[in-house]
Amino acid sequence: MRQTTTIFSMTITRRAERVQLPDGGEVPVFAAIPERGSGPGLLLFQEIFGLNEHIKHRAERLAGLGYVTLAPDLYWRLGPDTAIDEAADGALEKAFRLAQRLDMPRAVEDGRAVLDHLRRLPGTGGRAGVFGYCLGGMLAYQVAALSDPDTAVLYYPSGMQNRLDLVERIRCPVLFEFGGADEYLPGDLPDQVRKLLAGRKDAEVRVHPGAGHAFDNERSPRFHHAGAAAAAWAQARDFLARTLPA
Repeated sequence: MRQTTTIFSMTITRRAERVQLPDGGEVPVFAAIPERGSGPGLLLFQEIFGLNEHIKHRAERLAGLGYVTLAPDLYWRLGPDTAIDEAADGALEKAFRLAQRLDMPRAVEDGRAVLDHLRRLPGTGGRAGVFGYCLGGMLAYQVAALSDPDTAVLYYPSGMQNRLDLVERIRCPVLFEFGGADEYLPGDLPDQVRKLLAGRKDAEVRVHPGAGHAFDNERSPRFHHAGAAAAAWAQARDFLARTLPA
């Protein structure tokens, strides 16, 4: 189904697609296309709540900046009804159960396939970056390390502390966004990442005091921090403009 919406005075086309995988499967994808129909690609990875309205809105917001944005449903092998409303009773518990069932290496490979697909689209000119939040931040982190995106924006990557060996494998420009009061990540993680990226002028680590995990998600009052969300979005938008101009 093809629909349109308006973001930043730009008409955005939103539609459901499917991307063919090397193993013969097809991953469902939400596509948000800028008004002109072309632009650099962005692969947007979901939070633990799945490919829900929050992530679709984030895809539209990126498309509003001029990026052809694809958000794959990486829970697609886990069955139907995996898009969770963050405000619903028991949402976090249900999301954790789904995330625990996710085959992470396979999800990373699915992501790499969607990145390749983005690059092949005529309108992207072969350019594509990765962007992710929470679980999606961790998936985008791994794809950035194991593939060759043009840029990477990583919000509070869950479990990153267990794979710090991948930091130095990221060759593209990279921006990390952390909450200074994140209860799910070690407090010294931003400093560890800074040390591993020391000397790189195309790598940035930002920390937002007082913000916890998932501070960007305004649909989840438990986590949302309006000030941090606004500041991080401004930083991410500026970073994308410099490293993957639309």
